[in-house]
Amino acid sequence: MGKSLLFLPDISGFTEFVQTTEVEHSQHVISELLEVLIAANTEELQLAEVEGDALFFYKENDVPSLERLLALSEHIFTAFYSHLKLLEKNRICPCSACSSAPKLQLKIIAHCGELQFLTIQNNRKPFGSEVIEAHRLMKNSVDSDNYVLLSKALTDTIGLSGSYQSKLYKFEEGTDIYDGKKLDYLFSVIDNDHLKLRSFLTPNKVVFNKPPSFTLEQEFPVSAAELLETLTNYGYRSKWKEGVDEIIFNVNEVTRLGSEHVCVCVCVCVCVYVCGQ
Repeated sequence: MGKSLLFLPDISGFTEFVQTTEVEHSQHVISELLEVLIAANTEELQLAEVEGDALFFYKENDVPSLERLLALSEHIFTAFYSHLKLLEKNRICPCSACSSAPKLQLKIIAHCGELQFLTIQNNRKPFGSEVIEAHRLMKNSVDSDNYVLLSKALTDTIGLSGSYQSKLYKFEEGTDIYDGKKLDYLFSVIDNDHLKLRSFLTPNKVVFNKPPSFTLEQEFPVSAAELLETLTNYGYRSKWKEGVDEIIFNVNEVTRLGSEHVCVCVCVCVCVYVCGQ
């Protein structure tokens, strides 16, 4: 049996984020970010579990090389922060969840060793001492919430030394004691200024150069925040018009400029709306 990789991207600040923001919108933000992290998996790692704000990946009987592992980590950090920039620039909701999402950070914990597996209701999942150690390393003494951490077992396997430095990575030695056992590791705090964030499209701003043909005014006996939620949340869009049978949209996507939904009507007429345009 060969060594396997254990790889855990963990969104930092999740607990405070959920406790201090609107729950429904924070769920949308975290769900979308987790989807981004999963899509950024360029090493065909297996997803064992979604653990709240973290993902538990593994690669059975295979540990990628130093170059591939660091490239994977950089790719994930780039995807994560590129998406946060998108949420920041194209957001339309002023609630605490949506406005504070760009403050979230990311840490990656990686470990390796021989794995055992459990099969529960046809789901095969790794377990054992190496899995326990990987999760213990998530609670460490690194003075940052934005870093990559590789256990000594992994650094010895891939040949990473504490003197390794690049434009993005500057590794340092660290150690923590868990239940009387010392676990050594190397970590590098990530400077986001050294990430090449991906560009994204901002929808064109629509400008009306002439006054409307007529205006319609109506008062709604609700708060401004509740009215805005009703107008921008696609889940309420079917209430706008009688005869709309269904609203089709990505329930895990944060509503923002350029997002779309489809109204399916009784007459089988399909209308596509682009938010903000």
